[in-house]
Amino acid sequence: MSDPTTETETPARPLSRRALLAGAGVVAASPAAALLLGAGGSVAAAPPAAAATTLGGTTAAGAVATAAGDVRKITMYAERISDTLVGYGLEPGKATVPGPILEMWEGETLEITLVNTTDKRLSIHPHGVNYDVNSDGSAFNDSFNEPGETRTYTWSTVKMARDRGIWMPGSAGYWHYHDHAWGDHGTQGIAAGLYGALVVRRVGDVLPQKQFTMVFNDMTINNKVAPDTPMFEAKLGERVEFICIGHGNQLHTFHLHAHRWANNRTGLLADQYDPSQVVDNRDLNPGDAFGFQVVAGLGVGPGAWMYHCHVQFHSDGGMAGIFLVRNADGSMPPGAQESIDRFQGHAGHTTAPSGTTTGGAATTTGTAAGGTGPAVVDLSGHAGH
Repeated sequence: MSDPTTETETPARPLSRRALLAGAGVVAASPAAALLLGAGGSVAAAPPAAAATTLGGTTAAGAVATAAGDVRKITMYAERISDTLVGYGLEPGKATVPGPILEMWEGETLEITLVNTTDKRLSIHPHGVNYDVNSDGSAFNDSFNEPGETRTYTWSTVKMARDRGIWMPGSAGYWHYHDHAWGDHGTQGIAAGLYGALVVRRVGDVLPQKQFTMVFNDMTINNKVAPDTPMFEAKLGERVEFICIGHGNQLHTFHLHAHRWANNRTGLLADQYDPSQVVDNRDLNPGDAFGFQVVAGLGVGPGAWMYHCHVQFHSDGGMAGIFLVRNADGSMPPGAQESIDRFQGHAGHTTAPSGTTTGGAATTTGTAAGGTGPAVVDLSGHAGH
């Protein structure tokens, strides 16, 4: 019997539509040139020919290759989910926190028509890709949706290229998007849940079987605190991609028990000579994003494994969750349910310090760090914060 955690290269093959996992920010591998709709859904395009590598993972399904430079168009909706939560979604009534995972290949352009169904001014602002001032998604550049307004934002990506003898970086990486107009800088929108993951792939990148988005937003994870934080699930041997994003006013670290990754663009070692540092803990601060892939339970087996902020009073305050690795047949491994039950008794998050968010409401208290410093350029109309 083969070891389900052994990495073996498999030929590319078409895959059936993957069912979404329960919970915002958790999806299975995306089909090509199609939308996966629902909680934490994903939008991805078919890769260029021979673009994807599989290592016990997948290639994009529905093999309809797209040429580099293609323009894809999607519609997103900004919607109120509850009295305290607002999210992005791929169809009406399906907004989630975090929003859907958006994926691109280097060389692609994505046109996003954002429909604002709320009574707040808001936008969508990306990190890591190219855009002009009209698609900046900031109040500073008069780039936003008024309440009830529809607006199109255009993002483009580039491949690595030599410029005057120097290699310039492409767009590939783990990035993110968020509101930048509810308030001068989108502070209220981010606190309410207007954020999501953006992944730009490069030809040859390994594709995962499952994707998890986790956002450390002040003292919450995906605007929740333990024991209500997301429980991410995979089967033993599945290739899993974590996309980690930081928001708010707190400095964090992200730690995943029993799994480790390379501290580089993909989270994977290129070969046996790759000098990248291997880590199981990384800083995750406001505006930051990184991602990595692991094989669930590789070398350690199935079980309920913790993930958490390693700033101790943050984890004590509720910034912790569970990565559940089930047996290869999907059954619950011995002892895992008992660990989950113990986690349900997680307490202490009611004592979160001033200046953080508590509970799912993501209501910011306290004030941002201030003090005197170098002279600041006067931006007319920019005041109050």
